[in-house]
Amino acid sequence: MNALEEARLKIGSVDKEIAALFERRMALVRDVLAYKRDKGLPILDAAQEERVIAGNLENVSDPQAREYYVLFLREMMRISRAYQSRLLHGMKIAYSGIPGAFAHIASGKIFPDASAESFPDFESAYKACECGDADIAILPVENSFAGDVGAVMDLCFNGTLYINLMLELDVSQNLLGLPGATPSGIRKVFSHPQALAQCARFISDHGLETGEFANTAAAAKFVSDSGDLSLGAIASKETAGLYGLEILEPNINSSVSNSTRFAVFSRSLNSASAPETDGEHFILIFTVRNEAGALAKILNIIGSHGFNMSSLHSRPVAGPLWHHYFFAELEGSVSGDNGRDLLRQLSTVCDRLKMAGSYRSIKI
Repeated sequence: MNALEEARLKIGSVDKEIAALFERRMALVRDVLAYKRDKGLPILDAAQEERVIAGNLENVSDPQAREYYVLFLREMMRISRAYQSRLLHGMKIAYSGIPGAFAHIASGKIFPDASAESFPDFESAYKACECGDADIAILPVENSFAGDVGAVMDLCFNGTLYINLMLELDVSQNLLGLPGATPSGIRKVFSHPQALAQCARFISDHGLETGEFANTAAAAKFVSDSGDLSLGAIASKETAGLYGLEILEPNINSSVSNSTRFAVFSRSLNSASAPETDGEHFILIFTVRNEAGALAKILNIIGSHGFNMSSLHSRPVAGPLWHHYFFAELEGSVSGDNGRDLLRQLSTVCDRLKMAGSYRSIKI
């Protein structure tokens, strides 16, 4: 064992002690919250936090390490406040869009007691969960008609969150308009690009112009605010009610079978946020070496371990031209000896291998 390996081994031992102490501290944080709740006190007590920092500095003898210990304490107290907030107010969900977006509808169906917070795009919702401002993020990964959502797959590749649950939501797109509008009077429709793609046949048959919005609910709000009877939005029936619009034509998506899969992201595998359901799957993200037969070797290893691959997507990697990563969904559990051996063998032939999630699926 060289010096680096020895140091890492010792760090691992210290980290194990820290994990045990962290659990003990969070249990005491619950006791603090119980007292504050009974007395009607706020979660944040800035003066007390400064006293804690000042009182703990003398426990660190190394002057340089002491400077970073201040950062450690501040972050630990921020985490404690977030934990108390969740215990007090319930789980916070980050989603992309505004109320009425399909992600918002999905979150309400599976987590009815949680508070949902809107973000302007996929990345900001994802990062809110990464940094602890939200407990989970719900983002679309695939539509049965329009295909995968590449931007969310890219977040899986580059980010640190895990998928612990997949929600399949039946999507019915509708032509919405202002009260008094008629289907024949609509000249231009607005929606998310995927919703427009799902309704391409209807749009073409009626000779409509199109305009894109970040999500279907934002398009509906725009039409509602416009006061223009010639403008329409393509969105859900729930969205119509939220923004005072009427359904001019129901179910206009080209495919009768139209569903969207939403991934529930959290900061750890097997998150407590994911309810128990039937079925197990896992997701691997990997890059292959630039040599003949590299991808075939990976697929053969997966097949030899008896795992069925339900889907395989490729996406370009930012940087080198024509380099791609692969997003693979497999059926079964990766937690047993067979799964661990699969990961071990794949790590020898992949340039990069990431376990992106171990999830169950729910149809809602």
